[in-house]
Amino acid sequence: MYFCFVLKLFLHKTLAALLTLLVLFSTVSFTVEKHYCGTNLVDIAVFSKVKSCTTEAIQIFQKKSCCSDEVDVVKGQDELKVGGFDDLDLKNQQFIIAYTFNYTSWFKSLPKQIIPNKGYSPPNLVADIQVLDQVFII
Repeated sequence: MYFCFVLKLFLHKTLAALLTLLVLFSTVSFTVEKHYCGTNLVDIAVFSKVKSCTTEAIQIFQKKSCCSDEVDVVKGQDELKVGGFDDLDLKNQQFIIAYTFNYTSWFKSLPKQIIPNKGYSPPNLVADIQVLDQVFII
C-alpha cells in the first residue's frame, strides 16, 4: 500500500516537472550562428558570437570572398493562452463551485476536546494498599 502511494507521488511530481519543462522550452527563443569559409564549416555558436576565419584561412581564401555567416533563429511562442474562470460556461462554473464546496467540507476540523483534569496530579503514594490488605490478583 505504501509503495503505491510513493509510486503515485513520484509519477505526479515527474509529470509536473515534465510539463513545466515543456512550457519553458516552448517559450524560449534562441539563435544558431554558423560561419563558413568556402564550403567548410568553421564555427557554430548558440548563445555567443561565432569566431571568424583564422589568418591562415583568410590567406588561403583571400582571392575570393567566400567567407559567409548563416544565422538560424528558433523563435519560441510569444503568447500563452491562460484561461480563467470567466471563460467557462455557466454549467461548468456551477460544477466547479459545487465540487469545491463539497471537497472542502470533508476537511472541517473537529471541535477541540476539553480535558477537565489536565492539570490534576495524583496524590503521593504513602503505602501500598494491596499489600496492607493482602489482596492480590491471581
